[in-house]
Amino acid sequence: MKALLLFIGWCILLVLCWPLALLALVLLPLIWLLCLPFRVAGIVVGAVLALIRVILFMPARLLGWKPS
Repeated sequence: MKALLLFIGWCILLVLCWPLALLALVLLPLIWLLCLPFRVAGIVVGAVLALIRVILFMPARLLGWKPS
């Protein structure tokens, strides 16, 4: 559904201002490539925080605490 809305928005932009639509068509993959390292960094930070949480709660789990 998101891709369909993006395509319809691009078609409307193509009708209203075709140079801007072509520029968006060229720049979108480049912007996606620039944002990719930040996505990977976000995944890594989330994994490290989950690991720290597991390490901190390990003594409680060893003593028999169970999440509700």
